[in-house]
Amino acid sequence: MDTKELLPAIEAELQKQVSRLDAPRTKDFHAMLTYHMGWTGEDAGSEATGKRIRPILALLTTAACGASWQPALPAAAAIELVHNFSLVHDDIQDNSPTRRGRKTVWTKWGAPMAINVGDALFVMSSQAIVDLKKDYPAETVLKAAEILHNTCLDLTRGQYLDMSYEERNDLGVEDYWHMISGKTSALIAACCHIGALLGGADEEKQEVYRSFGHYLGLAFQVQDDILGIWGDEKVTGKSVASDLVEGKNSLPVLAGLDKKGKFAERWAQGPIKAEEVGEVARLLASEGGLLVAQEAAKQMTDLALMNLREADPQGETGEALFELTNRLLGRAQ
Repeated sequence: MDTKELLPAIEAELQKQVSRLDAPRTKDFHAMLTYHMGWTGEDAGSEATGKRIRPILALLTTAACGASWQPALPAAAAIELVHNFSLVHDDIQDNSPTRRGRKTVWTKWGAPMAINVGDALFVMSSQAIVDLKKDYPAETVLKAAEILHNTCLDLTRGQYLDMSYEERNDLGVEDYWHMISGKTSALIAACCHIGALLGGADEEKQEVYRSFGHYLGLAFQVQDDILGIWGDEKVTGKSVASDLVEGKNSLPVLAGLDKKGKFAERWAQGPIKAEEVGEVARLLASEGGLLVAQEAAKQMTDLALMNLREADPQGETGEALFELTNRLLGRAQ
């Protein structure tokens, strides 16, 4: 099964959910949402929408459990709407002027309007998950909603930790895992958990799929941290200078600080300038920051694949799930 087959159905469901605001008095508001989702405005299209990894994971998991993926589309849309609500708010909190090469919502319309756009996407995610009632019993719909809402709280926990860490200089590697478990891993785990629930899996298998998503999210974030310092800009699409210049408390940085060597000395002196990035990155690698991150990424990758093998996804969809996982975990450095 080619995951590209799922994308038109995912986009149609997302557009249907967002159309709730396509009314005479809120057309401009609706346009802000369609702009953020990548459907309208300058440079609209596949680059602007993103890869829709999370809804694809949810639908593949449902199908790999032996059920039809089409009835699960509202849940896939709900997950993607949550992801996009968090992106709109993240951009304000991080003061980010661009996302995927385009102006962010707050840059175009101001922070107050952007907050409202994020709020609307969040509410629509709750409405979308309830739309499962057309094809699933109430108990299943309620369970899916419970997973999604618990995950949203985890996202806020992770974001709180991320922002509160910015002012701290006493962080260790253990603090990092708590932060990314909420900020990155929780929603990917929810994709697989909800997908397995809607696929008819029993609670034990649902937990195995949830665990697969959890470790997949952790591995993905660690790899992103590596790419954010030592990656190829042509591959990643973003400046590798940004993570060091922005002072991100990524895993390689925290591992380097633990060594209390020359990298830690330079880090304590204040912000890294763009022209220093190459030298500081080499210093961090020489003091073990890169190796620690690579070993952690391998460990999380192994745990993700171990859980996926235990889940035993079936048929062509199962093969597609393994293929997507390997693609996500094998990104070029």
